[in-house]
Amino acid sequence: MPTYSYLKTDIINTSENDSTEFADQITYFVNRAEDRLIKELDDSGLDYYTTVTFTASNPTVSLPDGALVVRNVNYKTSVSSNIKTLLQRPYEYAIDYWGYASTSTGTPRYYARKNNTSIYIVPTPASTLTGEIQYTKRPLALASATDTSATTSNYFSEFCYTALFNACMIEANVYMKSWNTIPLWESQYKNSIDALRNQARRTRQDDMEIAASPAGGPDTIIQGAN
Repeated sequence: MPTYSYLKTDIINTSENDSTEFADQITYFVNRAEDRLIKELDDSGLDYYTTVTFTASNPTVSLPDGALVVRNVNYKTSVSSNIKTLLQRPYEYAIDYWGYASTSTGTPRYYARKNNTSIYIVPTPASTLTGEIQYTKRPLALASATDTSATTSNYFSEFCYTALFNACMIEANVYMKSWNTIPLWESQYKNSIDALRNQARRTRQDDMEIAASPAGGPDTIIQGAN
C-alpha cells in the first residue's frame, strides 16, 4: 500500500532533485494534487453516508462537514420505516413549489442544494424524520506520520496512486520551472484520470445491464456511442 513516504520518495527519485528545499515543498504538491483529484473524479469510493434529522416544520437540513457533492437524500417514513428517496431540484424550483415553507407542511418530495452547508426540503416535513445523505467528500489529506492528525495513506494513495503521482509531478515541474516537461506530465495525468473514470463507469453497470446515470436519474448514456 503506497504511503506518503513512498510517494515522496517516488517524486524525488523521478525528479532527480534531492535538495532539502524541494523535499520541503512536496506536502504542497500533494495537497494541490489531491484537490485536483477530488474535483475531477466521480468515484463511488469517495462517497460517505451520514444519518441526519429532518426536523418538523423546518425545511433546512445541515450538510455533513466537508460535503462537496450531494449524491442522494432519503428518509424513512415514520409509520412503516420504508426508505423514500427525494428528487433533486434547483432551489428556485423548491421555493416556487412550496412557497409557504414556514406555515405549511407535508410529505417531503424534493431537495435542493441551498448553499455549501445546507439543503432545502419541500414540502416542509410535518413530523421529525430520520434521513440519510450520500455525499462526496475529500479524504483526510495525505501527509507524513510526523504531522498532527495526519494519515500516511488514503483513498487516493491506495486506489488512485498513478493519477496522484502524475498530478504531483505536474506541481513538481511547475515548482522547478521545467516548462518543457509539464505537457508530458499533463498527458500522463489525463491518461490515468481517464482510466479511473472508465473504471467508475464500469462500476455503474454489470455485464447484463446498461450503464446507470451517476446523477441517479434517467439513463443518459448511449451504449456504443463515441
